[in-house]
Amino acid sequence: MTAVGRHLLPDTSEIVDGRLRIGGCDVHSLATAHGTPLFVYDEAHLRARCAEARAAFGDDAVVYATKAFLCTAMARLAHEEGLLLDVATGGELYVALRAGVPAHQCVMHGNNKSTAELRDAMTVGVRHIVVDSFDEMDRIETLVAEGLPAPRVQLRITPGVYVHTHEYVSTGQNDSKFGFNLANGDAQRAIQRAGNSMAMQLVGIHCHIGSNVFDTGNFTKAAEVMVKFSNGLGLAELTLGGGLGVAYLNDEHAPSITEWASALRAATVGLAPGTKVFVEPGRSIVAAAAITLYEVGTVKDIPGVRTYVSVDGGMSDNPRPVLYGSGYEAFVPTRCNDVRTRAVRLVGKHCESGDVLISQAMLPADLRVGDVIATPVTGAYGHSMGSNYNKVPRPAVVFVRDGVARVVVRRETYDDLVRNDVTDSV
Repeated sequence: MTAVGRHLLPDTSEIVDGRLRIGGCDVHSLATAHGTPLFVYDEAHLRARCAEARAAFGDDAVVYATKAFLCTAMARLAHEEGLLLDVATGGELYVALRAGVPAHQCVMHGNNKSTAELRDAMTVGVRHIVVDSFDEMDRIETLVAEGLPAPRVQLRITPGVYVHTHEYVSTGQNDSKFGFNLANGDAQRAIQRAGNSMAMQLVGIHCHIGSNVFDTGNFTKAAEVMVKFSNGLGLAELTLGGGLGVAYLNDEHAPSITEWASALRAATVGLAPGTKVFVEPGRSIVAAAAITLYEVGTVKDIPGVRTYVSVDGGMSDNPRPVLYGSGYEAFVPTRCNDVRTRAVRLVGKHCESGDVLISQAMLPADLRVGDVIATPVTGAYGHSMGSNYNKVPRPAVVFVRDGVARVVVRRETYDDLVRNDVTDSV
């Protein structure tokens, strides 16, 4: 198999004498300096995708979905690039505020916001809350009765649009835990209640149809449904969510943010004049900006069966293959030009047979213990969904730019693993 496709690598990637450099930094040297597993993000790539989204949709219209990847540095970067931040929990709101993002630049999401989370969001004054249920309305009304200011709200609507993606990340169909159902009348009842409530300032409606969607026609269909519904309400705002897919494999190609914007623009041409349209990209901003580096610890050849290559990470730093059957490419960043002819199963170090990163990875024939392996397009939902399974410390995260690597999330230590443990006094 040929080399990993250039479209899967971060923007500033270059191959010099067969070795991969990102942001002017030699990738293998980063592994030596910072250890493995290691997330390496191309800062210029991140900023370029933020800028592309702003150029495509306009100022104050792009809300970065922090669930894809969030740390203090990423929150600060998105804010510096003019994006609002979508936070879905009290923890995500805390990180955004700690990064210096003003509360009014944050949007509060979540299908089951606790009273405490709503209280925090209302107290600091987030831009708006995306209300997801009638129970949530009850909680907001109780908090306002206690003296908190009535928040600006959008209502999440389930438009009844099914998309071809994994069922766990499909959210726009009628059978969904998210939002008010349009087909059964819940959406209209929610509009009426919120509009009549003194505890809410109803400013708009919201939808999100799913994640890692490649066909822009799905976004067009959902937008058309939402435009038709919105035009009868006289509201000032319409949010069309995110979910734009990215390519993970050599033979995959996904629409760009600009192409996505063109599809949505065509679908919203009939929207009532003056209605502000928002979008919430996450994966498309960060996924291809990063690679993950691992070190090979074991090469186990089972004649007539397969070869297993074990690395020092796995499902604790990238659970997507286990959860969704997601595919990835792999290569050796010191031998980027080598033909990848050796089929192996790339697995992690965890005590699970299902701890498989790539079912059939193609790697150089001379792969050996001690080699560093890179998996590209790991900038979304790796770090953010990571765990300490088997008490494995979480990896470090570095941002690289102009030949400089800076640690933005330090590697966890064993002390971190027991920091919250409570021991009885002797």
